Amino acid sequence: MKAHDGMYIGGEWRPASGQDTIAVVNPADEQVIGHVPAGTAEDVDAAVRAARAAFPGWAATPPAERAERIGALRDVLAARKDEIAETVTAELGSPLPLSRTVHAGVPVLVAGSYAELAASYSFEEKLGNSTVLLEPVGVVGAITPWNYPLHQIVAKVAPALAAGCTVVLKPAEDTPLTAQLFAEATQEAGLPAGVFNLVTGIGAVAGQALAEHEDVDLVSFTGSTAVGRQIGATAGAAVKRVALELGGKSANVILPGADLARAVNVGVANVMSNSGQTCSAWTRMLVDAERYEEAVSLAGAAVAKYVPGERVGPVVNAKQQARVRGYIEKGIEEGARLVAGGPEAPKEQGYYVSPTVFADVTSDMTVAREEIFGPVLSILRYEDVDDALRIANDTVYGLAGAVWGADDEEAVAFARRMDTGQVDINGGRFNPLAPFGGYKQSGVGRELGPHGLSEYLQTKSLQF
Repeated sequence: MKAHDGMYIGGEWRPASGQDTIAVVNPADEQVIGHVPAGTAEDVDAAVRAARAAFPGWAATPPAERAERIGALRDVLAARKDEIAETVTAELGSPLPLSRTVHAGVPVLVAGSYAELAASYSFEEKLGNSTVLLEPVGVVGAITPWNYPLHQIVAKVAPALAAGCTVVLKPAEDTPLTAQLFAEATQEAGLPAGVFNLVTGIGAVAGQALAEHEDVDLVSFTGSTAVGRQIGATAGAAVKRVALELGGKSANVILPGADLARAVNVGVANVMSNSGQTCSAWTRMLVDAERYEEAVSLAGAAVAKYVPGERVGPVVNAKQQARVRGYIEKGIEEGARLVAGGPEAPKEQGYYVSPTVFADVTSDMTVAREEIFGPVLSILRYEDVDDALRIANDTVYGLAGAVWGADDEEAVAFARRMDTGQVDINGGRFNPLAPFGGYKQSGVGRELGPHGLSEYLQTKSLQF
């Protein structure tokens, strides 16, 4: 795979300040496919200074012109869709059809939504004798994860650009080649020098330097709750704004009277997609006692279709593989019934995990409480609707969820009582304009649509 040996700073590829590199490994065959520089605090400082220098000009650029540049970026991403998909498949292990439709396709949709929003958004309003101005926060430090490498970049960079902010991106070290392709796309789209900057590196060095930098006005981070706490503490000490999209343990609630077969099949597909490496995955399926065993049987049959190496890819690296297999062993140890899968590696080569379904799971079990981030589904039993609500809300997380009912009205009534940031009703479709983010320990702030844009704005009022 093509890999740059420098950082994208100030509109050009510059040599890294150090000699250390990061090997990029294909998780499907464990082969090294490239190397990128391991950025230092010096590289981060250079990128932040470039972003700071570019900020006044970009902030003063009329929103319509910013919209044109974001639209051009969308067009470049669309034109390079096949290359992006192949790169994601190579460094993440995602099956190519998923890489084409989700990993390469959704970012084009999201970028397009912000091209439209930048042109139509009202950046000022009248309130009585005041004019309220919504102005860009400044320099944004964006730290993105490996599970949706391009989508997470676009979900942060596009609204920041629409708001008039400049950006320094530190992508995950497992998937930096996709980030380098994105940097090329910003250059091809004609973004002014310094508006977007890229520093590759490990979180403990480059990520920490970015979060701590005194000239970064906002840190937008997606990743684990543990790291999010550290970033929040660092930002709090500097009175710096944060946007944190963190972990999840989302409930898929199947109410009595719902279409059980459809709800179970869609639920299994949701958990197995992207090898279970989705923070919003519905990893807890809640079914009433009367239909519980039928749901377990349906889930076992559904998961059998997810063959490792075909319909489901590997997890991202050896550490993640060991972690997920450890959770499966813990589930068995704590008394959950193994319906499908298990801790054994399904293939000799590659970081594969067997798609796994547990039944007889209770809320006090580790597999029901902790985010596994792998293809593991837990099925829990409830006695009545109030019991289902108690179980659904019995988690420190609150990122997403689903409700299936006999009709939308019944499902919505239940969803209104769930402590979570986004709920799909009877298989509701993805909406790139809907706010995405969590309650409780699932984060602070929202991404996507106008709510995502507002994260990058600050408010000023003028009184007349």
